[in-house]
Amino acid sequence: MKRSHYCGQINESLLDKEVTLCGWVHNRRDHGGVIFIDLRDRTGLVQVVFDPALPGPFGLAANVRSEYVLAVKGKVRPRPAGTENNDLPSGRVEVEALELTILNSSDPLPFAVDDYQQVGEEVRLRYRYLDLRRTEMQKRFMLRAKANRIMREYLDDNGFIEVETPMLTKTTPEGSRDYLVPSRVHPGEFYALPQSPQLFKQLLMISGFDRYYQIVRCFRDEDLRADRQPEFTQLDIEMSFVDEATIQNLMEDMIRKLFKELLQVELSNPLPRMTYEEAMRRFGSDKPDLRNPLELIDIADLLKNVEFKVFAAAANDPKCRVTALRLPKGGDLSRKEIDDYTAFVANFGAKGLAYIKVNDRAAGIAGLQSPILKFILDDVVEAILKRVNAETGDIIFFGADKAKIVSDALGGLRIKLGHDRKLLQGDWKLLWVVDFPTFEWDEEEKRWQFVHHPFTSPKVTDIKQLEADPGNCVSRAYDLVVNGVELGGGSIRIHDQELQTAVFRLLSLTNEQAKEKFGFFLDALKFGCPPHGGLAFGLDRLIMLMTGATSIREVIAFPKTQNAGCPLTGAPSHADEKQLRELGIRARKAQAEG
Repeated sequence: MKRSHYCGQINESLLDKEVTLCGWVHNRRDHGGVIFIDLRDRTGLVQVVFDPALPGPFGLAANVRSEYVLAVKGKVRPRPAGTENNDLPSGRVEVEALELTILNSSDPLPFAVDDYQQVGEEVRLRYRYLDLRRTEMQKRFMLRAKANRIMREYLDDNGFIEVETPMLTKTTPEGSRDYLVPSRVHPGEFYALPQSPQLFKQLLMISGFDRYYQIVRCFRDEDLRADRQPEFTQLDIEMSFVDEATIQNLMEDMIRKLFKELLQVELSNPLPRMTYEEAMRRFGSDKPDLRNPLELIDIADLLKNVEFKVFAAAANDPKCRVTALRLPKGGDLSRKEIDDYTAFVANFGAKGLAYIKVNDRAAGIAGLQSPILKFILDDVVEAILKRVNAETGDIIFFGADKAKIVSDALGGLRIKLGHDRKLLQGDWKLLWVVDFPTFEWDEEEKRWQFVHHPFTSPKVTDIKQLEADPGNCVSRAYDLVVNGVELGGGSIRIHDQELQTAVFRLLSLTNEQAKEKFGFFLDALKFGCPPHGGLAFGLDRLIMLMTGATSIREVIAFPKTQNAGCPLTGAPSHADEKQLRELGIRARKAQAEG
């Protein structure tokens, strides 16, 4: 039988018409001699009725079980009054079976293929082909496919050219470990799987392809989290003869189109911009979730002369910050809850979590509760309360330490309190974070590191000025943040060979090292490189957010676990000795510790 319709297409417009359907048995019910089968394909469900008056199909249907694969020919008719299911597009009709072919049987499943049974992730990934049959999962991947199509159409309409870049390339430092691939024809040498197409897309700008894009697979050998995988997909773009605003405006128009067409959500136009400095000061994070109304308030200027040395020392150290975080109506927090939050901020290096409970704002100092009040003069306390706009019933938390520790600790506490206290407002808050630092000092290695990547252009292009004060150099980088998640980022690139060489020097790369790693690229910059810039969006993260999934593993067809393994295929696995000999390498087992 040749399929004429998908199950999800069956509705009242097809009444009294014959249709041929193919799909899986979602469930089977025997009601007083009449057999009902819910037939499922990727578009939905339809109810098929098998009547004993037709013994051929009825007899076959009696032997059918869950997840059998069927082809059914039948006639569309209305469901009897009172049996309609308004939750299904096909819920007002059913198919009276005239013919049935069992295309394949199925063993009993390790778990039910529905969206209601909770199954451990390891089992789901081991039988991923079954997990992907679930309606929820199929909807996610259909949305992902539609998102790809919309992005391609948008970029094609705006003059971009899709170009594929190599998967086997040269190892370059981009902040994470490379996956290495041994070469058989070049014994002892290795390719690297690309962490991104960064250098190739810049070379395409030098080649004159002034608008490039690619939906591309990337690879990073790094520790995994809920939003990371060893292999992931990004939308990669690059443009010549543009500035930051041009790139941002084009990309946010594309994102607005995606949200409108896929979710029927209208995003603001334009999206707000916020500097890195403001984001860190107000939220302790360079990817702030603007749904959360809580903010960090700096109070160091009020505490320089207090007796409390923890506060005073930090207040007088330019490398430190003293910050307050007011939680409205947080005065009901118990001692145990405060202790739990104290343990939470300790994960970020904080040595404690001072607080003041505002039991009665009108009562002045007498209306406050805190173990630190005896160390701070009353007028200073009052100044703090005014600055944070404290009200009766609030609690104020304090952080005083190195600036990074305070930002990380209270920024993390802000996020946790926002979720714990259900403070988030609105469904979608997007913004651009701009003006990132170009470099950050690595205290362990005693050298400068790049914040984004070493091809990001600083705003200061005078080499002497750059080398004199790299720590205060602002870059032409920008990130797009969605609900506290960095969706992607980019920058205007360095297009001058001398400036690029100077940046490599600042990163402690000798001329020989720079030539070894990037010689081909430095050479290319000498041959008429245009000003250019671009960005990359994490496509897995975007679909995760849009579908409400909790992990990018939920929107990747065949993902790895958090230990970078594949329960389905057993990857990674040992290579046999013949393969290793051909590659000229030998596998050595890791020595057990202890």
